[in-house]
Amino acid sequence: MSAGVEENAGAAGSGAGGASPAIVVSGLGKVVATGVGQTLTILHEISFSVAAGETVAIVGASGSGKSTLLGLIAGLDQPSSGSVQLAGQDLGVLDEDGRALLRGRLLGFVFQSFQLLPSLSALENVMLPLELAGCKDAEAQARYWLERVGLAHRLGQTPRQLSGGEQQRVALARAFAPKPQLVLADEPTGNLDAATGAQIIELMFAINAERGTTLILVTHDEEIAARCGRILRVHAGRIEAAG
Repeated sequence: MSAGVEENAGAAGSGAGGASPAIVVSGLGKVVATGVGQTLTILHEISFSVAAGETVAIVGASGSGKSTLLGLIAGLDQPSSGSVQLAGQDLGVLDEDGRALLRGRLLGFVFQSFQLLPSLSALENVMLPLELAGCKDAEAQARYWLERVGLAHRLGQTPRQLSGGEQQRVALARAFAPKPQLVLADEPTGNLDAATGAQIIELMFAINAERGTTLILVTHDEEIAARCGRILRVHAGRIEAAG
């Protein structure tokens, strides 16, 4: 890989510095309808902030609201009350297209279910967000990142031809390739065996430290959570403790 490509990739996270918080969540609530005249409150008055470059784990039992919280932070869903600011931008004043543009500029995602496009090769899956961002050397950057995660020999394979661990490596490359300020990971080892999951976590934390991005990680695994700088515990839709 050329020095120019590596230098450009090494600039990831350069916009994450500065004194302003990367994320500010204020009084966030989410209520959904469950039937005629019936509602369910998923989140209650959630408030916290995350500094640029910080690593934060969101932990809690299944159904506690942690994945809903992550979706609201990403602007994939809208809250019933309260607000989310990403890099000083209030998501509540943006329409769907505006939120999508902001995600493309600021965020990288790692999902439990990988969320790779099945008809595209590993290389094409990583190239896609780069091309959407207008990257002029998207293929070279995608090749660099797939090499970085140990998949230089699997560039042309589609997701169905890859193991779960390999698919998650492609997802990591796709998340970090556009040089995001913030990476959101939702149970990234949930569909992997213990040994493969441990490898993915090591790789994710290594790349994140190298790039200096802000990382928000949803997990039920206390050992993984303990590797983050701070833990937010969600119970029944409320932040129970932070440490």
